[in-house]
Amino acid sequence: MKKIFILPLLAFLCIQCMGEPAPQSENDEPKELVADNGVLTLKLDLTRGGAISYLSLSGSARSVVNIADEGRYIQQSYYAGKSLDRKSEGQSPAWSPWCWNPIQVGDAFRNRAKILDYKQSKESLYVKCIPMQWDMNNRPAEAEMEQWTTLKGNVLVVRNRLTCHRTDNLYGDSILCDQELPAVYPISALKNLMTYQGNTPFTKAPVQKLEVINLKSGFWGRYKDVSENWMAFVDEKNWGMAVYNPRCTNFLAGLAGVINKEAADGSTSYIAPVKKETLYKKCEYEYEYYILLGSMNEMREKIYQIRAGGL
Repeated sequence: MKKIFILPLLAFLCIQCMGEPAPQSENDEPKELVADNGVLTLKLDLTRGGAISYLSLSGSARSVVNIADEGRYIQQSYYAGKSLDRKSEGQSPAWSPWCWNPIQVGDAFRNRAKILDYKQSKESLYVKCIPMQWDMNNRPAEAEMEQWTTLKGNVLVVRNRLTCHRTDNLYGDSILCDQELPAVYPISALKNLMTYQGNTPFTKAPVQKLEVINLKSGFWGRYKDVSENWMAFVDEKNWGMAVYNPRCTNFLAGLAGVINKEAADGSTSYIAPVKKETLYKKCEYEYEYYILLGSMNEMREKIYQIRAGGL
């Protein structure tokens, strides 16, 4: 069984205008897309593959997404093949040996993904990029990532797609790997980890507060039998962010650094729904997940609503 590899922790447009927008030159592309539905404000960073870089309550300047380095954000990350030592080809010694690992934001050397397309409607955003191989220096992956993001009340509905067309004969094929679906980095000010792991899911049985494992212990916390398919980090007032992926009952979660830090700080919380999948050299892989903001009761009620098809 192949262990999951986790995104690193380094040292630790909406353009709103009055009247007609000014024409843009080829070098005057927007740096971000912004959507606001009156409940949430969402930003995607077009300089970093269109990953989710900002999420706040509408009207608030406080984002709950940590963006301290290219390994953070809320972003797509996938794993395939066997781990290889490619230091002679420019692989980062800190991430060697390593498998084929396309990253939406950029690589360990801070080279960034290339945007191929983006679109925006009132409450929906679309981006397409060429991801970077995390461990290699400025090595685009032979793949494209697409992301459709829609605001619905206090919920982000996100559909991700990876299209692989690898020509290499390096990593092999048909290898089952744990996948982060997706990788989510809330701010560490959201410090209390909550979920439900009982035998009577979706019955409003009491939620459970879990021990938060610090990455310095050697790895993130591993949580099985997450029977309602979600985990959340909340603050002392029980307000925060939840991640819901109906496909997943296994999760990784934890803390790197210290609690009570914000979006640009080196310390961060982390959640990833995890599922074993084989990503072949020629394949298309797609999934949907949900990010929610609110009180624990509000978020759980909304998850029940999503499960019932009523969002």
